[in-house]
Amino acid sequence: MSEEFRTELTLKQGLAAGLGGAALDALMRTTSVRTEGEENFRQFWRRGQPVVFTLWHGRLLPCTYHHRHQGVVTLISQHRDGEYITRVVKRWGFTAVRGSSSRGGLDALRELVRHLRGGRSLAITPDGPRGPREKMKPGPLLAAQLTGAPIIPVVSGASRASYFGGWDRFMIPHPFARLQIAYGEPLYVPRRAGEAQLEAVSAEVEARLAGLMKRVDERW
Repeated sequence: MSEEFRTELTLKQGLAAGLGGAALDALMRTTSVRTEGEENFRQFWRRGQPVVFTLWHGRLLPCTYHHRHQGVVTLISQHRDGEYITRVVKRWGFTAVRGSSSRGGLDALRELVRHLRGGRSLAITPDGPRGPREKMKPGPLLAAQLTGAPIIPVVSGASRASYFGGWDRFMIPHPFARLQIAYGEPLYVPRRAGEAQLEAVSAEVEARLAGLMKRVDERW
């Protein structure tokens, strides 16, 4: 790929992300939000301790907007689509670490652990970037295991929204929608957890996310 083409691609990505970010800002400002279970993570933040927010890819937009400019670090894939997302979340004050289970995973995990040990909370979508939908991958478990930080399940729902037909059924709220964001109780991964324990924690995170999802969706 020529340097000229790279520059042109970067400019196009920046323009698309800027326009997309402005549109999302305008949309999300029309919505209202109610939260449930914030004490599950705020008890740690009051003590200066970071957490690992764990949420499904399809419901990340309301959660991301709600936690803008709070110093949260997020994991975004190295796929081309991830470049657009990176530029949008940086607009909202997030630090983006690039990598996934399929590309750059080990380096990304090291960087996430460094941020956690430095007191920064993480937000990870463990079913991204390509699915399967609402199935855990090990990223948040390993970060929590290596640092002792708690995993906080979080989901979002909307009174009115569109669900796009990709693998994740990505939810975009309609203008003036009412949003619900629910946080689950903290889970810990034992430092010396073996494969069986990791699988058990993974299943428990999935179960709690499913329960929270059902709760926020039934409200409407």
